[in-house]
Amino acid sequence: AGHMAAALAVTDELALPLRAVGDLAAAAGVSREEVVVITQCASLGGKLPFDDASVGAVLSVIKKVESFGDKLVAEISRVLKAGGIVLVQSFTPSADQKPNNYIERQLLMGGFVEVQASATNSQDSVQSVTIKAKKPSWIMGSSFPLKKAVKALPKIEIDDDDELIDEDSLLTEEDLKKPQLPVVGDCEVGATKKACKNCSCGRAEAEQKVEKLGLTAEQIDNPVSACGSCGLGDAFRCSTCPYRGLAPFKLGEKVINHSLPL
Repeated sequence: AGHMAAALAVTDELALPLRAVGDLAAAAGVSREEVVVITQCASLGGKLPFDDASVGAVLSVIKKVESFGDKLVAEISRVLKAGGIVLVQSFTPSADQKPNNYIERQLLMGGFVEVQASATNSQDSVQSVTIKAKKPSWIMGSSFPLKKAVKALPKIEIDDDDELIDEDSLLTEEDLKKPQLPVVGDCEVGATKKACKNCSCGRAEAEQKVEKLGLTAEQIDNPVSACGSCGLGDAFRCSTCPYRGLAPFKLGEKVINHSLPL
């Protein structure tokens, strides 16, 4: 049958120094008489005679580093209560730090937290290192849903009795006036077909060009040629040709304004 203990001390040696038992008792906050000691723990076949989560603290004193294997670490974790502590004391040559790193790694891999070397004593070229760790307060392999924190939006209370503003009332008389579009002159309107006063379509400019050449409106609108070559360009026109200076054009078709020279 399983047992319960305030603290448990295990060692791979034949005997355990009382000083080591006192260290565990002080760390666990219990009296030395409440500590259960197990020597030659390797002979137990990797099984500690204690119920799950029945021990408050465990002290493991090892002489051979390989004694602190996966099975022993798992057993210590099993019998320890949640949040319980484990102290591992090892004795190694002063110049050798690797065994301490091995013990720390074993504890971390075994699921322990807050792993740290808490004390180091050197004597006769041999150092004694105490490594302390803690069993987490949660159960290994347990799961729980993560609740997403939802920030509540501030509530806006709307009173149905409040009067709503008529957006039309925000418009002024100036806003309601119909925009006046600028009057665009039409040079084609009227019997005379003359350019208007504020001509912007280019007709007034064309009339000035025609006036310089001495052409009539009829000669522009319905160009004719006695020789038949007037529309071919200045290279084919005679010196007295009225169309001299104009770009080539087709006879019988209105001469395009932009073809007139300045």
